[in-house]
Amino acid sequence: MTRRVPIIATIIVLAAVATMIALGVWQLGRMGEKADLLARYEAAASSSDEVAFPVTGDTGEAWFRPSRVVCDRVVDIEPVSGTSSKGQKGWVQRATCAVDGDQTVLVDLGYSRDIAQPEFGGGIITGVIAPGPRLVADPPVAGLQPMAKPDPGDLPNNHLAYAGQWFFFALTALIIYVLAIRRRRR
Repeated sequence: MTRRVPIIATIIVLAAVATMIALGVWQLGRMGEKADLLARYEAAASSSDEVAFPVTGDTGEAWFRPSRVVCDRVVDIEPVSGTSSKGQKGWVQRATCAVDGDQTVLVDLGYSRDIAQPEFGGGIITGVIAPGPRLVADPPVAGLQPMAKPDPGDLPNNHLAYAGQWFFFALTALIIYVLAIRRRRR
């Protein structure tokens, strides 16, 4: 006597497998999109044309481009872990600056081995727009040392690995289901 294949369980497993395969295919598409985005960031990083800092947070094509901020008032300064232009680990002093009235932007003022807050009262800061968005001061201000410049090469393009994971999950689900069906028939 042979047992029948469970219809509902089969439909659920096949739907899950189809979903995982679709997610893998989607990740493959995202891989190409991310490669294009990284290429645009690389081109922006080599540009010397200054752009307006995206105060509203809408960065568009601004990341990795030169910009400037007029810090009307320093709201806060906090140390965050960071790297100097020489590769040393330490602290980047990050200021929250009020600009255009009540809007605020983040500005990395410079690098220090000391966690102590620097004296900084605001002013014009030039630098490079980094993800966040935040402005990485170049040259550094408040007597701080230069920081590592934002590099588009630091942004990963993991989508091929993600696609591989989804395809592996789909295969694993099928194998487990086939093994369960075989065991059930015994």
